[in-house]
Parts: sequence; C-alpha cells; structure tokens
Amino acid sequence: MQIVGLQKTTLVDYPGVVACTLFTPGCNFRCPYCHNPELINPTHAFQIIPEGEFLQWLSGRKGWLDGVCVTGGEPTLQKDLPEFAKKVKAAGFLFKLDSNGTNPLMLEQMLDSNLIDFVAMDIKAPLADYSKATRTDVVQANIQRSIDLIRTKAPDYEFRTTVGPAWYSKDAAKRIGEWLDGSKAYYLQQYVPGNTLDPELSQDRFTKEELQELAGILKPHFGKVEIRGI
Repeated sequence: MQIVGLQKTTLVDYPGVVACTLFTPGCNFRCPYCHNPELINPTHAFQIIPEGEFLQWLSGRKGWLDGVCVTGGEPTLQKDLPEFAKKVKAAGFLFKLDSNGTNPLMLEQMLDSNLIDFVAMDIKAPLADYSKATRTDVVQANIQRSIDLIRTKAPDYEFRTTVGPAWYSKDAAKRIGEWLDGSKAYYLQQYVPGNTLDPELSQDRFTKEELQELAGILKPHFGKVEIRGI
C-alpha cells in the first residue's frame, strides 16, 4: 500500500485510543476546502514510505500505541488496503479508517472480515448536493450504501463534516440531520483556512456561537453531536 505520510503519535484522530496516522495519496473528490491538496495532486512527487518499513516500525511501538488510523486522500483507492489492514490487525493493533464513502464494496469486504474497528466517514453535504459540494460526479447510491453499512456493521463509527459559511448552513444541518437520523455520532469540524485546494475559497469561519447553533439543529437526530476546532 502507498504510504506518503506518517504522524507517529496522535491523541485526537482515534477517539480514546493512542494511535499513529498514515496518509495515502489520491482522492476522487475535489472539495474546495481540502487542507491536504498535495495528496490529491497527481503531479506531486511523493516520497513513499515502504509498507514493510512501516510495519517494522509499528512492531516496535507495542505498548506505546494501540491503534493505526489510515486517512488521505481517500484510502479505499488503495486496492491492497484490506490486506494492509489484515497485517496491522495481526500485529495486535486496532484499525481505524477515514473515508468519503465512495467505495462501499471494499468497505463491506473489510467490515465483514473484521478488519475495521472504527470508521470515520466524511459527510460532505446533504445527499442531493454531493456533486456540487465535491466538484465531481458522485454516485449517490454508493454514499448511501456506505452509510447503511457503517450504521449496521461497524463496531464503532462517526460521521463528520468540515464546515464553513461559504458552503454549510442551517438548512444543510437540518437536511443532514434528517438524512442521518438515529446515527450514533456526528461532528462539526471547524474549517481551517490557508492551504486549501481552492485558493480563492473564502477564509471566513463560523463563530463559536454559530457552530453551537448548528449543533443545536443537529442534536435531536444523533446520539452525540460535538464541535471540533474551537
């Protein structure tokens, strides 16, 4: 599997677990607020971390780390992701996947094989607005299938949305809440301006009070709603 970045320790990427985070290249979305634009630039010259080298390093972290997070980009573009997860699990670590939900076939394979302990799925917009929000041609059925799989098969999970006033609103919160009604957890993630895929994107951010108002709209629909980044 292609690994192009490693955060050796994180206390925030995997809730309640001391973990490391791996970054994979490539994404099939073009979200304007993406803060890892270099990961989706096909001309970017990546320095690849050999899988064997990482696994050897990981074996030396037993007792210090409990889990491995894989994020991107979009990790399910890596065809050997299931086999990689199997190696991580065999080494005695928990496995967390961050995904945009566009590959339900791989997601179902991994869930059915007990290769995933936690899934964090990015919800980009109300389902009808996905193509506009991601600036790509989205198969909505794949997004819905991934949500259904996560809610019924994942040992633990969360849904989350990066939010900014340029693309998220009270109406979007209401529609997302109604769409995902009954789900376990949803997080509003404060937009981080700066190094984004669209350099012309507004730098405006929601205030703490505005984020709390959005959370209030969402709370009736989820077991837990929290805000990150304030």
